[in-house]
Amino acid sequence: MSLRIIPPEIASQQEELARLIQRHAAADGTHGTAVGALHFLRSSRVMEPIHRVSKPSICVVAQGAKTSALGEERYVYDPSAYLVTSVQLPIIGRIVEASPEAPFLGLEITFNTDDILKVAQKTDSIGDGETGPGIMVNPTTPELLDPIIRLVKLLDKPEDIPFLAPLIVREILYRVLQGEPGALMKQFAVSGSYANGVAKAIHHIKRDYDKPISIEELAKEVNLSPSALHKHFKKVTNLSPLQYQKMIRLQEARRLLLTEALNAADAGFRGGYESPTQFSREYARMFGRPPISDVKQMRDSINGFEM
Repeated sequence: MSLRIIPPEIASQQEELARLIQRHAAADGTHGTAVGALHFLRSSRVMEPIHRVSKPSICVVAQGAKTSALGEERYVYDPSAYLVTSVQLPIIGRIVEASPEAPFLGLEITFNTDDILKVAQKTDSIGDGETGPGIMVNPTTPELLDPIIRLVKLLDKPEDIPFLAPLIVREILYRVLQGEPGALMKQFAVSGSYANGVAKAIHHIKRDYDKPISIEELAKEVNLSPSALHKHFKKVTNLSPLQYQKMIRLQEARRLLLTEALNAADAGFRGGYESPTQFSREYARMFGRPPISDVKQMRDSINGFEM
């Protein structure tokens, strides 16, 4: 499976990156590294969909293929293209190409808003003020893969990581901002933009996900009108604020069920649901199974994959 024909230079870089990832991630699962912003993911099999809240980041695939869904939109990426997320988004990821002979090998590099703004201020990615999606797929380039490979190689020189890793991560972000995502990513960091207002609204919803949401009060907090908040929130996330909150609530309830051994009613209550029946109904609609059977299935099959 490939999104397009991969030029020889990129193919060679991806082969080198795959070897490096395989060396640092010898077993299936998600692997943190001495570079805090860098994580690896390896899988020897295709996987069930995994729900998680993404951070501002890029996800690069060296071998195999993966999809991420947000609302009604589905994004496919493999060695020819990488995924960019500019804000925290409740995405559904699935590895769709992997085998024991050719495992899925990928990495994620996370950024923060200050990093984005500092780098964007020194690039030509000024933007036109238009709100765009908070997630997109962009073609992989040799200029992007070069610093990524250097960042991974830095793991073999831990004494150099404190000084060089931040510089290389900033270089990677610079390369991302030079591409199509550049102007869109900057909008989220620019105070007063609609996208920045949406980013603030996302922060409020995620922080207080278990509390009732008032669109009027939320809009006032982020200095937008209710209609502007709804319109631009939808552009960024493919979801309404209420749909976004529901996904966050259900994902958190699922996490509680898995990690704290709560019963369904208690997990739903801590997630902001007053009715156990409503919680179970919406949980099954999102995850495909009622809470208890879903958690049993997850414990039987999941192998620590979170990326």
